[in-house]
This record gives sequence, C-alpha cells and structure tokens, in this order.
Amino acid sequence: MRVALLSDAARPQVNGVVTTIDYTCRELTAMGHEVALVTPEGVPTVGLPTYPEIRLAVRPFSKVREVLDSFEPEAIHIATEGPVGLAGRRYCRRRGLPFTTSFHTRFPEYVQLRATWVPLSWGYGFLRWFHQPAARTLVTNDSLIEDLRGHGLQDLVLWPRGVDTELFRPLGGKQAGEPGWAPRPRFIYVGRVSVEKNLEAFLGLDLPGSKIVVGDGPALPALQARYPEVYFAGRRVGEALVRYMAGGDVFVFPSRTDTLGLVLFEALACGLPIAAYPEPGPRNVVRPGVTGFLDEDLEAAATQALDLDRADCRRQALRYSWREATEAFAGNLEPVRSQPASREPASIRSPKPAS
Repeated sequence: MRVALLSDAARPQVNGVVTTIDYTCRELTAMGHEVALVTPEGVPTVGLPTYPEIRLAVRPFSKVREVLDSFEPEAIHIATEGPVGLAGRRYCRRRGLPFTTSFHTRFPEYVQLRATWVPLSWGYGFLRWFHQPAARTLVTNDSLIEDLRGHGLQDLVLWPRGVDTELFRPLGGKQAGEPGWAPRPRFIYVGRVSVEKNLEAFLGLDLPGSKIVVGDGPALPALQARYPEVYFAGRRVGEALVRYMAGGDVFVFPSRTDTLGLVLFEALACGLPIAAYPEPGPRNVVRPGVTGFLDEDLEAAATQALDLDRADCRRQALRYSWREATEAFAGNLEPVRSQPASREPASIRSPKPAS
C-alpha cells in the first residue's frame, strides 16, 4: 500500500529516530509498499532553542497538504510531535482520516532539564492531546507502554527495533584499533552530547583505562573543558563509528530519559557489553550478567561488564531484525479506506539509510 510517514527528525540529524525512520522506509519499500516521507526539507526552518543543530519546520502545513493530496496515501503515520507532525495531525483531523502515531522521545523530561520551572504535567498533557485521536500509538518497549499508560496515554502497541548487523559488527586487529593509543580498558559512549544524556554521570566515574565519547552536541565544549582526560572523538558515522565501537571494551549508557536507546543494539552487535542505570530502556535490552549490568552504581556496572563474553553480546544482537520490526510497524497501520487509485508523484521517493 501507499504509506505516508511524517517526521520532524530527518537527515542531517543523527539520532535513533532518524535511523529508525530510514530503515523502516527501506524495509517498507523492499516489502513492496510505496513510501512518501515528509520532513522539514523544502520549507524554512529555525533552530531548536538550546539545540540549534536540530531544525524545526516553519509553517509546514502547505507542504504537508500538497504531498498528501498528491500521494493519496492508504495509510498515514505521524512519527513525531513537532511542526511537521502537528501539520499532519491537522490534515487528518480536518478530513476525518485515520492515522497512527509513535512515541520516541520523552520531551516533557527533556524540556524540564532545560527549563526546571516547566512541570512534567504540562508536557504530558500536550502528549495526551497530540496522540489521543490516533488509532494506535506505537511504542518501543513494554516498560514504556506501562509508564505512558500511567500518564493517561491510550491505545498503545509495541513497535520493536532492529539493528544492521552487517554494518555494526566485531572487528579484529588493527581494524578495531581506533583510537589505537587509548589505554585499555576502553569505556565508550556514543550519542548526542547534550544535557538529557546525563554524560557527567559517566565522565565523573573513577575507572581504569580510558573514557571515550563519540558524538556531537551543545554540551560538548563545556564537557571538553571540564574533563580534559576524556577523549572526545566528535561525530563519527558508518565504518568510522564501527571502528570506535568495536575497539571499545564496555559501552556506558548513562541516560535516564531515553525511551530505548537504539545505540544499545549497535553496541551489542559490535560485541560490547553494556553498563547502564536500571531504567526502562536498558531494562528491555540488557540481559543482566550476560550482555551487561544495570546498577544505580554505574561504576560498579561498568567494571563488572569487563568480565562478560563479547560473543554473547553479538548473539543477542543477531535476534533484532529491521525486517521484523517493520512488519510489526506495517501490521499496526490504520488503512485510509476511501482513497482512490495510486497517483504517485515523481518527486516523492523512499530514502535509503545513510551508511
């Protein structure tokens, strides 16, 4: 069928939402569906306050209406709650069209970290309003479903995640030697360098060997100045990222707000055991004592993880398939029953995931 997928998160952003959207579009196309991906591309944007690298669309409704009118989708999925998502919601509500949504990010907690005077209840009130008309809201894991129900969200279903185990893989010898000079054991973090990732909980630990941070973000300059002994590699993608991850010994994930942490699957695929707090995201990925440790004492979790078998981590990662995840996604779409025959515009194409 023809699937319209609307997302405020898009390249050149690098994060779990963008990766999920990319691979989902690729797999939908491989399964025989036609996909129109609607993003802020092609309309004016402004930088997100406190995080200008993330661009938000300005008044995107005209573009959303033009694309959806031309594409005549048989299913509409709204992936994010930003301006593009709001425009898609408005389009569907005006026309009485069913749609689905997904929940990727704990925006109420993120906002409160930057503006402590904003109560969580405001943020969750907005999320209830946004998702309430959806036929279903797709959520990354069962623990998060229970948490969101506690905040009054309804019609929640599971949308699991996958990992590209051909790209993310163990490497031997010099291939995995980056940064080759860093003393072992190497404790590594990969992801955004921003306040919601709680990085100082990792950087302040008393650990042997080296601490490595791969990623970019608004908190990078301040953390570089505060922790000169830490190796900050900046942004890495593709094979360069895999060399860093496969060259590590333990993946440390200090976030307390991530809904899942797609990077955890990527770490496991590279053979890295995980050290994290016992939060809902890691609890749904890590097998304690086998592929990592979850502990309120993050230092203890990191040092214990050194003794785990990397082969067990790789074996667990091989269980996660983007094809199976996308089948679950497609199975939860709500058909738009009254659409006429296909008339796909030449300007719409399905994206391929970045390597």
